Amino acid sequence: MNRLSKIAVLSLVVMLLVAAPMLAADAKAPAQTSDTAAAAKAPAMVPGAASQNGFSIFFGGAFGAGLVIIGAGLGIGRIGATAVESMARQPEVAGNIQAAMIISAALIEGVTFFALAVCMLYP
Repeated sequence: MNRLSKIAVLSLVVMLLVAAPMLAADAKAPAQTSDTAAAAKAPAMVPGAASQNGFSIFFGGAFGAGLVIIGAGLGIGRIGATAVESMARQPEVAGNIQAAMIISAALIEGVTFFALAVCMLYP
């Protein structure tokens, strides 16, 4: 079993463990009342948020933001490592390699900020 499949299985297990309480059936269903005082005491719900005992869970947005940050970190780290290795092998073109590295890192950062905004707007 290679490393990528181990990571995929581990992330699937973690997602199932986190999502299991949210998918469980509620043992105590609240009674339907027409009392406005009881409705006023109920916590306000944010659209798109799941609730468990009055606690809002924004797991999807947080998980997506984490994946975006991890992906951007790995991508920029790989760009930096290969650029430094290339500069060590051919020092005469170090300026061109550095410029290409900065441009590609900036493009990755732009996509990362966009993805983070999407994750935070749509939980």
